[in-house]
This record gives sequence, structure tokens and C-alpha cells, in this order.
Amino acid sequence: MPEAGSVLAFDFGTKRIGIAIGTQLDGGRAASARPLATVDAESSDARFAAIGALIADWQPVRLLVGRPLNDDGTPHEMTARCERFANQLRGRFRLPVDEVDERFSSTEADAGLRERGLSWRERKARVDAEAALIILQSWFDSHDQTAARAHATA
Repeated sequence: MPEAGSVLAFDFGTKRIGIAIGTQLDGGRAASARPLATVDAESSDARFAAIGALIADWQPVRLLVGRPLNDDGTPHEMTARCERFANQLRGRFRLPVDEVDERFSSTEADAGLRERGLSWRERKARVDAEAALIILQSWFDSHDQTAARAHATA
């Protein structure tokens, strides 16, 4: 069962990285989750400096990285880039990093923002952090179900 504490989720992109924060309770349940930030820096050094500052502030026990896949579940070009990003996070910050299927997270995030009446410009500024929230919530949901099954068989 994952350790209780803060969890940061990343929606990696070549132009922006969306980040969400959540709290994992004992027993694998999610207490809260929300969009946190969007890193809009081109250089790798600037991106990792911003991520390092967030990690120092929030002291997460785990990191999550969205792993994009084709509709049929096969990898594509961005899959390898996201896997490399996850490995860089592991190496730099020495934290557990899980990769989470993120198929359609950005589409779902944009649709949700559109339903809330946000303009194209407002959606563009927030979609990556919202997609990270969807990735985080998906991970929490899968761990809530795992914890419920473990409790039912105990």
C-alpha cells in the first residue's frame, strides 16, 4: 500500500508540464486533490528547477507521471519521452515514481474547462494542470479499489 502523504502528478508535454497535488491517507484513500501549477519553461534546467522548488515545498512521498498511449494501448513517440521524464524524476529526486495511463486526460480536461465556461485562452493556461489532476485522480481511484479489495479479503 502506498505511503500516506502528498503526491505530485505530472502531465508532461514538450512545451508545458501540468502539475497537480493530492494527499494520500493511510489505507490508500485520497483525501484531496487539486491542480497546482503549470511549468511553462523551455529549458530542461528551468523545468527541473521549478519542479525541485515544488518538491521542496510540498515534500511528496510519491510522484506520478502520465504515460500517453494510443487508443489501442500501444506506445507512441510521446510515450518514450514521458518514460524518460519519469526516469529523470527518479534520478534527481530519489522518490518513487509511478507511470499512469493518461489516455484522453488532456481532452477530458479541456472538455471540463469548456463546460465551466472558460474561454480558449483560459483553457489553454489551465488544461495541463487539469490533465495532471485527472492523472492523479485516476491513480487514487485505482488505489482506493485495491485497498477496498484487500480489506474485503482480510
